[in-house]
Order: sequence, then C-alpha cells, then structure tokens
Amino acid sequence: MSTKHEVHSSGLLTKLGLYTAVLIVISSMIGSGIFKKAAPMSLDLQSGGLILLCWVIAGIVTLIGAATNAEIAGMIAAPGGQYVYFKEMYGKAFAFIYGWSCFSVIQSASIASIAYVFAESVNAVIPLPRLSESMEAYTLLWIFNPLASFGVKMLTIATIIFLTTANYLGVIFGGFISNVFTTLKVLGMLIIIFLGLTLSGGSVENLSPLGQSPTAEYGSSLGLFGAMFAAMLGAFWAYDGWNNIGYLGGEVKNPKRNIPLALFIGVGIVMAVYLLVNFVYLYVMPVNEMMEIANKENTIIAVEVLRKFLGNGGAFFISILIMVSTFGTTNGTILASSRIYFAMAKDKLFFKSAANIHPKFKTPYTSLLMQGMWACLLVMSGTFDQLTDMLIFASFIFYGAGAFGVFVLRRKMKDTHRPYKAMGYPVIPLIFVLFCLTLVVVTIIQNPRDAGIGLALVLSGIPFYVFWNRKK
Repeated sequence: MSTKHEVHSSGLLTKLGLYTAVLIVISSMIGSGIFKKAAPMSLDLQSGGLILLCWVIAGIVTLIGAATNAEIAGMIAAPGGQYVYFKEMYGKAFAFIYGWSCFSVIQSASIASIAYVFAESVNAVIPLPRLSESMEAYTLLWIFNPLASFGVKMLTIATIIFLTTANYLGVIFGGFISNVFTTLKVLGMLIIIFLGLTLSGGSVENLSPLGQSPTAEYGSSLGLFGAMFAAMLGAFWAYDGWNNIGYLGGEVKNPKRNIPLALFIGVGIVMAVYLLVNFVYLYVMPVNEMMEIANKENTIIAVEVLRKFLGNGGAFFISILIMVSTFGTTNGTILASSRIYFAMAKDKLFFKSAANIHPKFKTPYTSLLMQGMWACLLVMSGTFDQLTDMLIFASFIFYGAGAFGVFVLRRKMKDTHRPYKAMGYPVIPLIFVLFCLTLVVVTIIQNPRDAGIGLALVLSGIPFYVFWNRKK
C-alpha cells in the first residue's frame, strides 16, 4: 500500500480525507463554549425554554451559514479558505482586512481563550501556582492585568507552544491529534447525556418556564429581543469554528466534494450534541440554580451539573473531559488558522516570511510561529469573556459578507462549475445576511465597548495594507 501523498500547487501536502475533514469541523466547533456558556445565558434569559430556543436558533443560523458557504468552498478549494473567497468576491483590500482581523482578533483570540479554558480545567483538578496578591494586582496601561492568574496563564502559553510545535512537525501529526481528541470529546459528551438522563434524578419540570418568565428583568435596553441576542453571542461562540475546514483547501483530498460534505455532517452532529447536552443541564438543574452558579467566579456549569448528582468524582471526570476538548480544539484552530497568513504572504500582503514552507515537514512553519507568539501575548491580556464577545462580533461582520458573496459570485463567475449550490437561493442566503447585520447592530447598541475594541482591531490593518500594497 502506497503512503505517497499528492502535493497541492501551493506546495502543501494533500492528505486529509473526508473522515478527518468532518472531525476537523467538529473539533473546531466543540471547545469551551458548550461547557461554560449555558450559565451566563441563564442570567440573560431566566427561562429554560428560551435557553434551548437560543441554541436551536444559533444552530439553524450556523447550518444556513455553512450551507451557503459550502457553495463557495466547493468552487474555490485553495489554502486560506475565506481569505481566498473574499479576494474573488470583493478584491484584495477586503480580503486583506479579513485576514488581518483573523490575525489580530478572530483566530488568535480563539486560540488564546480556548487554551485558557484548558488551563482553567487543569487548575480545577491540580491547583496551579499563583503570585502574591500585590504582584497579581499589577496593571499595565490601567487596562491589563498580565500577572493575574499567573499559573493558569503560564500553562495556557505552554499549551499554545506545544501544539504549535506539533503542527510545525507536520499536518499528519496535527491531524492525528485532532482525530483522537475529537473522538474522545464526542464520546465524553454522550456519557454526560446518558448519565444525566438515567442517574441524575432530574425532572422535565426544571425546564420551565418554557417561554418568557413573568418575573424576568432583562438587563438590555431592547428587552427580551436584546436579551435573546446577548445570549446568542454565547451560543455562537460555542458553534464558532465551522468554517475552519475551508482554510485547509489545499490539504483535503477531493476538496470540492469533501469540504461541503464535511460542513454539513460536522455542523449537523454538533447541533444535535449541543441540544442534548443543554437539555441535560436543565433536566438536572433548574434555571434559578444555574443563575446562582453564573454569579460565582471561575465556575463551569458542566462541572457543577455533574457535581450535583455524582459528587466530586463527577466533577473530576468532567474537568478531564474539558481538558481533552479544549486541547483538541486549540490544536484544530492552530492547524487551520495559520494557512490564512500563509495565503496572504503568498500574495505579498503579509510579512514575507509567513509564506515559507518547511523543506522537510512541508508546513507553513513561519506563519505558525507568528500566530503562536501573538496568541501568547493575547493570553497575557487575560480578558476571556471580552475576547469571546469581541471575536463573535468581528466574525459576524465577515460571515455576513461571505454569504452576500454568493450573490456576487453568481454574477462574477456565472459560468464556473458549482459542485454544490446554496440551498434555497436567494431566500435562505439573504436571511443569513440579514441575521448577521442584525446581530452586529444589536451588539453595537448593547455592548459598545467590546464592539468598539473589535472594530479598532479590524481597522488597525488599514495602514499595514497601504504599506504592503505600495511596496508590492
């Protein structure tokens, strides 16, 4: 049996099959959100039924986004994914701003925050060292606390360095880690669902009220409408990462068939798992108890749910599962994201050396190293929840632009063969575009600070673009 692999025109090895592609989609999505976000969502909504509805809506919107994106992924299979798609849709300036945003906030902050939750779950089992209170209270520029939770941050940085090294050494090794850890975390979640439904002594009545609670007080100026969108930011953080597979277009076998298929299968599986896991949380723990946990610092709802009916043994089991899950997702994000900056550098629109391919391992090693260093710096800023909200806000600007690009390319590339066409065109892609626009506007109204920082990081790429484009 031959172990020889094809080499893509970009110089990268084409060796990831459909099974691995599906697992990369699942791995990139299932990370920290499913274990943490139900608790803050309970504060926003104060209703079991509305929490589940949020997960359903966010899942359907994600599926529509993936189904729309799959048309373009099937047409243009090249390393860099969405960056390459935007270049075809809107030209290189917009594509650059997207790629820069991935580097400055979207993908790098994902790596930093997911690895941070991995370190937090290790800390729940083995307390990590801390500095003195006076040192941890040190502030930089009156905004950042780089020395707070010092042990957790050091382990986070060590995790990013280890996984960057693994992906430096080759895509098969990185893909192998992804397969093993994704399989383990899906099995772990199925165990939570089984134990929760059979041993917990929970009740379906815990899900009530199914609709709006008569005693609810919403912290949003937009009432229930605003509260639903605030809660959905949490759900979308858990669903985020579905489009990472597109970045590996040069390394997936038969990409025009396998990438759209991987999107559908992967997102469908994740949606089903998320709904079942959240049902179990609410089945075991009523909303008012969930809200109490959300008000405590450094708590993870999944850990507390299992602690409730299995004691500390259950809490230990779920902490290990969260370690497995977040370790695998950090790996998947590092593997996929580095290909964006590689593609940009090939276009002479990023640091030139990011286009380097390792002579032995055939990986974009300089791009991996740059990404790893910036993600480690973001870890030191230590703002997990701000990073996730900011990142989702920035992501949805580009998700909306990507879906609108289906309309653009139907005109610009009307004769190009489409192995897959967006379902329900033009209505369903248009619904997705309008949803993205609404989410961005509502976030600006409700959360102007994080939206402002997110926009600033997105727009910070403009002077770099002017510099590299002139040089070119």
